[in-house]
Amino acid sequence: MHIRVIAVGDRQPSWVDTAFDDYARRLPREWKFRLDRIATVRRSKNDNSGGAKRTEGEQLLAKLDANEQVVLLDERGKQMTSTDLAARLADWQSDGRNLCFLIGGPDGVSAACRERADFIWSLSSLTLPHGLARVLFAEQLYRAWSLQAGHPYHRE
Repeated sequence: MHIRVIAVGDRQPSWVDTAFDDYARRLPREWKFRLDRIATVRRSKNDNSGGAKRTEGEQLLAKLDANEQVVLLDERGKQMTSTDLAARLADWQSDGRNLCFLIGGPDGVSAACRERADFIWSLSSLTLPHGLARVLFAEQLYRAWSLQAGHPYHRE
């Protein structure tokens, strides 16, 4: 199984890239983990039409493979403990399909992205800046793997 994340937002502070890359390097090589970035669509101050969110959604969906499992990161999704995530990751791995996580833009994701998702995961009920969500996601993915592998990173 290969794992990737597609995230809206091509420019993040250097600390985000540094922290994300640190956790990504720790993941198993056989996952061929990678981050695909999509540029944030420019928004005007008074545009409440949702056009940017739809455009970003179309770009996210265009990058998906038809047979991939899709996990959407969204504050209205299901919250899990790290142990729950490790078990869910094992289920996703046993499915045999590649796994793709989606992180939307500043306004979230389009309805079409929500419909395409096989699972919707909430990192927190807090609203997180996108860069911080990327880092938290990568850390939790590493933690889930470390739980599966019996690595001492996770302590209970």
